[in-house]
Amino acid sequence: MRVHTEAAMTDKPNFILVPDDAPPPQPPVPVPPPRGQGGGLLATLRTMASGVIAAATSAAPAVLAQLTHAEPPADTGAPPRPRLVFAVDATASREPAWAAARRVTDALVKALPGELDVALAVHGGGRVHTFTSFTGNANTLRDRAAGITCVSGLTRLLPILSASVKAPGVRVVVYVGDVFEESLAQGRQIADSMAARGTKLIVLHDTADPAARRDAEMFWDLARRTGGCVLPFDATASDRLRDLLSAVAVYAVGGEKLLRERREALPGAVALLEHLGKRG
Repeated sequence: MRVHTEAAMTDKPNFILVPDDAPPPQPPVPVPPPRGQGGGLLATLRTMASGVIAAATSAAPAVLAQLTHAEPPADTGAPPRPRLVFAVDATASREPAWAAARRVTDALVKALPGELDVALAVHGGGRVHTFTSFTGNANTLRDRAAGITCVSGLTRLLPILSASVKAPGVRVVVYVGDVFEESLAQGRQIADSMAARGTKLIVLHDTADPAARRDAEMFWDLARRTGGCVLPFDATASDRLRDLLSAVAVYAVGGEKLLRERREALPGAVALLEHLGKRG
């Protein structure tokens, strides 16, 4: 389980799915019982039952809205630059890992300025609550990441992958997480769709919790199907994480060819190429 709160960002509407200022449902006005049906306990019970039904009916839209997954804003036409989705498990137990990832989000954009657009997708509280627009601005990405904290709930990687498949131009989804709590069969179908569109899944797997190690093979299964890989994640090594994300950005823009060309200048390129070689 995981506990945390998400900062409201009124100037960034894509972060807010359910209005906080929605008026609470008003209780129904009691109606006197019709003549012949009497009053007392029976009438009181009838009134209470009507009130419960009315309240449940009026609250249903808000409940459904809270269960809705965020997706990136729809766009048309071919994007001018390659795209990457940086996805993060921000459930309660993930606070140390998310804090580390948040500090180095700009590495994805700074590796190749003006050549890659990145969207931030985050799940927590049992749903994908954040899926930003794609941006090539490192400051924008960092600011949006800073407004997110962790909240308790099951993992929701698959809705992020599904939305990424539908978004044009996405070449890589890089996911930071520890456990997999969804349907593996459905995950395989989505991964196969990603492969058909040329979208790779790269998982930065945090195994600090021994319970996460049992899910390593599931992450490898999904990543291999897309032509991607699984990399180790260490929340205590921010520099190494920054190097890996820079290498992933280069891979998203130019594939293995560009990654090999840049490996002398990119410390994370060697590790990424090594793990891509294990995907078969």
